[in-house]
Amino acid sequence: MYVVSKRIEDILKRVLVSNIFKDREKLRPDYVPDELPHREKEVEKLAEKLAPAVKGERPSNIFIYGLTGTGKTAVTRYVLKMIKDMAGRLQLEFKLMDSYVNCKVNNTNYSVLVSLCESLNEYVPFTGLSIPELFRRFMRALERTPSLMFVVLDEVDALVKQSGDDLLYKLTRINPDLKRSQVAIVGITNDLKFTESLDPRVKSTLAEEEMVFTPYTSEELEDILRQRARIAFKDGVLSDEVIPLCATLAAREHGDARRALDLLRVAGEIAEREGSLKVLETHVRRAQVEIERDRVIEVLRTMPLHGKLTLISTYLLEKAKVEPTTGEVYSIYKGLCRKLGIEPLTHRRISDLINELDMIGLATAKVVNRGRYGVTKLIKLSVPEGAIFEGLKEDERLTSFLGDVGRAAR
Repeated sequence: MYVVSKRIEDILKRVLVSNIFKDREKLRPDYVPDELPHREKEVEKLAEKLAPAVKGERPSNIFIYGLTGTGKTAVTRYVLKMIKDMAGRLQLEFKLMDSYVNCKVNNTNYSVLVSLCESLNEYVPFTGLSIPELFRRFMRALERTPSLMFVVLDEVDALVKQSGDDLLYKLTRINPDLKRSQVAIVGITNDLKFTESLDPRVKSTLAEEEMVFTPYTSEELEDILRQRARIAFKDGVLSDEVIPLCATLAAREHGDARRALDLLRVAGEIAEREGSLKVLETHVRRAQVEIERDRVIEVLRTMPLHGKLTLISTYLLEKAKVEPTTGEVYSIYKGLCRKLGIEPLTHRRISDLINELDMIGLATAKVVNRGRYGVTKLIKLSVPEGAIFEGLKEDERLTSFLGDVGRAAR
C-alpha cells in the first residue's frame, strides 16, 4: 500500500510542478484568446451584423455554418464579448446579454429552456414542468429588466434531431410578445444542409443572415498552435517537429483547429506523465491514438436512443455470428424497443440510421444484390467492444442489453 501511495504522490507532484505546462487550460477549445489568427474577416463580418445591438436595435437572427473546429464558436463568443464590453462602457438604458447553450449536451427542448432560464437567474426544476410553462417563465424573467438577449444555440442540429424544431419556432416568434425586451438568435451548426430540414416558417426567420466558415489550412493551424503554445507551454519543451505534425494531422480532418489543439495538449500530457522534459513526435503519435478512442466513445455517448439501439442490434447479430443485414438489424431492433416499451421507428428510418453510422465511421454499410431475394445492406461495426460498452454504459435504459458487451470489454 505504501508503494502505491508513493506513486500517486509522485503523479500529483508532476502535475503541481510541471516540467511541460505553463497553463494547459490555454489549449482547451473553449478558451477564447485575445486574438483569433486567420479569422479576422469573419470577426469583422459578424461584428457588422450584430453591431445594431449597442444602439438597442435587435439585429437579424444569424446562422453560422462550418465544419468542426473552424472557429465558429470562438468567433461568436469573441464578438459578443466585445459588444457587451462596449455596451457596458456606454452605460445603456437596457441590459445587453447572451446565453450560450451547447445543444449537443442540452439536446431537448426542456433542457435548453432550463439553461436559458438559469442564465436569467430564474431557477426551475430539471423535470416536472410543461414546455409552455417553462417558456412563460423564460419570458417573464426576460421582461424583468429592459434587455436585448443573444440566444446562442451551438450545434443546434443536435437539438432538432432529438426534439424537432418546435422550440426554434417559438424563439423566432417571441419578440412580438415581449414589451420590454428583445431576443436575437445565433445558430451554429456543422451541418451545411441543416436548414433544409426545417419547417419553412422556422427557416424564413431563423436564418435571416448566414455565414460560412471555411476550414483552416495546415499553415494556418500552425500559426494558431504557435500562438497557443507560447502561453500554454514552458519555453523550449516542444521539439521542432511537434507543432507541424499536429497541424498536418488536423488538416487531414478538414482543417480542424479543435483537433490540432487536442493533439498538442494530450501529447504534452503524455510527456508529463512519463516525466519527459520535452514533447516529442512519438508523444503526438500516441496522442492521436488516445484521442481517436475517446472521440468514438463521445460520439456513442451523445447518440439519440434509436441510433444506440440500432448499433446494439448490429453488435448482437455479430456476436451471434449472424450476418447483419438491414432486415435482421430491424428485427432485433424492434425486439429491443418492445423490451423498453417504446414505439419503434419505421424500417426506412432505421436504414437511414445505418447510413448515418456508416457516415460517422462507426460502421460500414455495403449494398449487395441477393438476386431473387432482392437488394439489402450488409453492416459491419467499426467500433471495438470496449468502446461500445464505455460509450453506452451511462444510459440506464440500455444497461440490460450491455451485459455481454461489458463482459467482453473486461
